[in-house]
Amino acid sequence: MGASVGPCPADHGVCTLNGSAPGNPRALAQAIDALRHGWPIRVDAGDGGPMLTPVETVAVPDIRSDAMLISAARAQTLKLANQRAAALPHAPVLIEGGEPFALDLARAVADPALDMANPMKGPFRALALPDGAWPATALEIARQAGILPAFLVDAVPEEEPVQVATRDLEAFAAPESLRIAARTRLPISVAEQADIAIFRSPADLREHAAITIGRQSADRVPLVRIHSECLTGDVFGSLKCDCGPQLDHALAASAREAEHGGYGIVLYLRQEGRGIGLVNKLRAYQLQEQGYDTVEANQRLGLPDESRDFPIAGRMLSLLGISRIRLLTNNPAKLTALEGQGIEIVERVPLDTGTNPHNARYLATKRDRSGHLL
Repeated sequence: MGASVGPCPADHGVCTLNGSAPGNPRALAQAIDALRHGWPIRVDAGDGGPMLTPVETVAVPDIRSDAMLISAARAQTLKLANQRAAALPHAPVLIEGGEPFALDLARAVADPALDMANPMKGPFRALALPDGAWPATALEIARQAGILPAFLVDAVPEEEPVQVATRDLEAFAAPESLRIAARTRLPISVAEQADIAIFRSPADLREHAAITIGRQSADRVPLVRIHSECLTGDVFGSLKCDCGPQLDHALAASAREAEHGGYGIVLYLRQEGRGIGLVNKLRAYQLQEQGYDTVEANQRLGLPDESRDFPIAGRMLSLLGISRIRLLTNNPAKLTALEGQGIEIVERVPLDTGTNPHNARYLATKRDRSGHLL
């Protein structure tokens, strides 16, 4: 999304989209906050977007609606006929039921954890979506809020919605507003000569970090690792993924670079669960316990199996004054994203941390379904 956004001065808080009216990232932040509190939003009100109430977090027990907005992937789980579902699993779908959606029924539709207890949720049918970008925008805002992508449409009783526009979503994603907020020396266990830089944007609630090990030098090409936050793996040593070992390996490899006169950088991106958030990641884990792989679990939640923002790593490197790197990765999406940000990748360095009985299927899914390299 950020590629289509023009310069966004940090002190103005607005972005211009290809000559259109400016978007306001603050409006998007307010919409995310509203969804987390269970308050309704209205997207692109000028184009007729309805009031959308988040199913997961709403706290009005007598709320009712004739229609719901969900993703095509979730609609497939409910056995709804939708011709686009196979090709566009994360496209929005508008549905209605044989009776209005009360809160209990709406949550059964939205939450796959309730599928076993509610095997027959119908009858439902998919409705034609009206013109406009508001349905897809609403699902993306829900993802950024870390909640299930499901809304009651024009629910009763009515509440005053928070207004947000699709262009606000584009402004929120603009990488140009990212800045280094603080930088200082940080001795760590693998290397005493290290520093940390924290990156902040007025358009983003997350703060990303870069650990530089060794002395940065213009005549050396650094080893760089892009690592996305994983609380369960990085902090608690989860065996369900390989994130903790990958982080340890990247820091140790950077320390070895420093020992030989070079330097390494670990970019730590705050995008838990491949961008779906910690709560939804744990929901996906619950589904994996039922036999679904990583991709299938995310789709049953109605969420993308990959929604991380890798281009922001290119912006971070540029702010650090780095344009040529050796990238420690098995993920071709990272190569494409950084090259799109003008970063020259001199070498791809493979990463192998081994397997264990708990993550073997997860690693096979990354290879076979997500295109990760060996």
